[in-house]
Amino acid sequence: MSEDFLPKIDRDRRRARGAVSNHASRFETQREDINDGWDIEEVRDRFLTDVREERPRSVITRNQSPDISFDRSLNPYRGCEHGCIYCFARPTHAYLGLSPGLDFETKLVARPKAAEVLEKELSRRGYRADVLAIGTNTDPYQPIERRYRVMRAVLEVLERFNHPVAIVTKGTLIERDVDILARMAAKGLAQVGISLTTMDADLSRAMEPRCPLPGRRVDIIRKLSAAGVPVRVMVSPVVPGLSDHEVERLLQAGAEAGAQAASWVMLRLPREVAPLFVEWLEEAYPGRAAKVMARVREMHDGEAYSAEWGKRMRGDGVYAQMIAQRFEAARKRFGLSKDLAKLRTDLFEVPLARDGQLALF
Repeated sequence: MSEDFLPKIDRDRRRARGAVSNHASRFETQREDINDGWDIEEVRDRFLTDVREERPRSVITRNQSPDISFDRSLNPYRGCEHGCIYCFARPTHAYLGLSPGLDFETKLVARPKAAEVLEKELSRRGYRADVLAIGTNTDPYQPIERRYRVMRAVLEVLERFNHPVAIVTKGTLIERDVDILARMAAKGLAQVGISLTTMDADLSRAMEPRCPLPGRRVDIIRKLSAAGVPVRVMVSPVVPGLSDHEVERLLQAGAEAGAQAASWVMLRLPREVAPLFVEWLEEAYPGRAAKVMARVREMHDGEAYSAEWGKRMRGDGVYAQMIAQRFEAARKRFGLSKDLAKLRTDLFEVPLARDGQLALF
């Protein structure tokens, strides 16, 4: 059945959520609302956050993408309550039989035993340490982390093993773990990327409804930097026609708060993200929708997205080159490096168990 047959989800039901709809994923045959002719007015509940738990056999995910700087990552959660409409991870919810729309931000999966599984993986004979990236798919410091504390437990394991970690987040809960991060950073084992999309609070609230507001994220940069944790300000994503004019302002805010390096990523709209973003755009900014999508397609040979390595993160063409040039000029002007210092891997060691024997599993 075509998605056109699904009724529009009422604004009140999706208040403080990013997606406008909850259409079927590419792995589902259809979704439809059924009215069996009873002609009774029904009151639908709001989309509340629901969390289920899983215990994976492994928590370290490997990747070989040539345009990504890490070869392993960990995700404490599936789905993300922050609800960023542009999130490129939304299509991963389809593998769970859930919609990349409202399901992605309301039907979440937590991995409360992730630290235990990680400890076993790090203790295996032959494991070789390299930077473990966390937050590359969904935010590890989204609101449910306050309840589950998965990241706190994971960091405790990484600290005991002297294992390097690079974290990407928008969440203020990272401030809770500044004690561990500061100790690890002092050994060259930890760094953090804080994503800034816009300094416009209204745009932020519309585009990323349950994220900390921009000024609060700048505070995170300031607090981590003051504690000695290296921070990279990430202008991510640059949204054509909505936030692209703020590149310089975002880099200045990050630099003034103590960030040492900076990076940027262009808006990416893979798979189900493209129709979800267009649907949101036409409702939230109808006067700009055509211009925004024209710019997006201009960078991807007329399509909403191209997964071609080397281009998927930045796009191609005159407009993409202009953003790259502006970013580079501003980065140099505000004294930001291209990269943070390389993390150490030579300190890694499987710790002794409480009985003095090697903690082998």
